[in-house]
Amino acid sequence: MEGKEKNDKESKRCDGCNPVRKPGPISMDHVLLALQETKEERELRIRSLFNFFDKSNTGYLDYAEIEAGLSALHIPSEYKYARDLLQVCDANRDGRVDYQEFRRYMDEKELELYRIFQAIDVEHNGCILPEELYDALVKAGIEIDDEELARFVERVDKDNDGVITFEEWRDFLLLYPHEATMENIYHYWERVCLVDIGEQPVIPEGISKHGHASRYLIAGGIAGATSRTATAPLDRLKVVLQVQTTEARIIPAIKEIWKEGKLLAFFRGNGLNVVKVIPESAIRFYTYEMLKTFIGNAKGEKKADIGTFGRLVAGGTAGAVAQTVIYPLDLVKTRLQTYESKGGRLPNVGAISRDIWVKEGPRAFYRGLVPSLLGIIPYAGIDLTTYETLKDMSKKYILNDTEPGPLVQLGCGTISGAFGATCVYPLQVVRTRMQAGRSHTGMSMSDVFRRTFKHEGLRGFFKGLFPNLLKVVPAASITYLVYESMKKHLDLE
Repeated sequence: MEGKEKNDKESKRCDGCNPVRKPGPISMDHVLLALQETKEERELRIRSLFNFFDKSNTGYLDYAEIEAGLSALHIPSEYKYARDLLQVCDANRDGRVDYQEFRRYMDEKELELYRIFQAIDVEHNGCILPEELYDALVKAGIEIDDEELARFVERVDKDNDGVITFEEWRDFLLLYPHEATMENIYHYWERVCLVDIGEQPVIPEGISKHGHASRYLIAGGIAGATSRTATAPLDRLKVVLQVQTTEARIIPAIKEIWKEGKLLAFFRGNGLNVVKVIPESAIRFYTYEMLKTFIGNAKGEKKADIGTFGRLVAGGTAGAVAQTVIYPLDLVKTRLQTYESKGGRLPNVGAISRDIWVKEGPRAFYRGLVPSLLGIIPYAGIDLTTYETLKDMSKKYILNDTEPGPLVQLGCGTISGAFGATCVYPLQVVRTRMQAGRSHTGMSMSDVFRRTFKHEGLRGFFKGLFPNLLKVVPAASITYLVYESMKKHLDLE
């Protein structure tokens, strides 16, 4: 009885499928049969798609038209699909695509997609069942859970009948300009469907579920290290200004740093700043994934459905865990950056660490941790809210309801990050002063707040803000560019 019910269910699921019984090697005839389409109907469909991109009716497509068309179809422009699609279609390399070139691409792509469709459809019933898709992904070395599999099928399955026909498969991947391997298709689905809310701008959502999580972390780590090194002089200047209890002036501070050791003095402490990038990112990311699962289980919901507040709590808590673990490195970095060199001689990291351990005790490595942790959730909330607001405003008032491209997203992220950092900056000043530990040794956070306000007023809480804001644009831009470049080198495109 159960077997009969199962067979009836499978039969009902495959009602809309169209198995092709034509023997011989795969050809365009197989594609037409799978789509139940005549040559004339297919020609009309391809011509209509070409005209959709060719808004200016010039008879050819340039980069701008391809990018605008992909954006209108909600295909993310930040992954350079427009550039790659132009390159793969443009057979004569004249920088534009005429109809014949476009049609040639369509012929080759539909044949390619049908071949992989047939390879996945092991039952050869004309549809890809969820379990067949799962098996194909596992064979490609991609671990995927039931939740992700359901979202994958839901995204491709336009009529929501629980299976994927060749027409649905073709429509989803037709404009994907790279080779249609299972690994590439999975990454394409991630990019089209998964939303990054900003907690981890250099680590995409969902990468813990497949085999390249370590590559993403390496790409993000190198991007972060490059960005921090490029902006290290501004970071050193910021820290020096933060610990000054007298009037803080930028030019005298720059001259003082230069006197210490010329250009190299501006990079003091950068080594530690770079060393902590990958462990901090790894801890934050994996903690974030575990917390999302925990929150989802506690609410009786799927991990993907925990909502903005749930993701904000998970992201903030993950940041707090990562910050706590690597905090001793941060404190030693601050001590190194604020050390008053005598005769041009500087202690090394080991000497500073031993000095703290012997003279101040192990608890001293966590001095200033409380204000550091207090700033995480407010910063994440302000950053996220501002980012989403700016993105929605740009979409409504500037982009005429089209999806923001990478430059707009980068601009929104830069402004939201700068605004969030400014709002919590007083906590950062207090943290740095507690870390430096000279005039405030043994003082609590509230003591440092009171002392700063009493002797320096409100302005004392914003010392070093200007160089900190100057870091934002180059840091975000360098991180983005290096990360995209690293993804290509690590075959994550």
